Amino acid sequence: MSRAEEYLRSLLKELCSLPSETGWVEFKLNNKDFESIGEYISALSNSATLDGKSHAFMIWGVKDHYKAP
Repeated sequence: MSRAEEYLRSLLKELCSLPSETGWVEFKLNNKDFESIGEYISALSNSATLDGKSHAFMIWGVKDHYKAP
């Protein structure tokens, strides 16, 4: 496993261990509506900036309230 893959796996596990979604972390199981995806990305970016975060995350393929093993 590459260092990049290890980092991404670790980041995903960390984000999934949050008690709930935040203004800068959103979990989506599936979404094909391009307009709503764009709106989510914009909202996540704005929320991250307001919260002093350098990044925002939209995680695909994970249901809300996922708990890491």
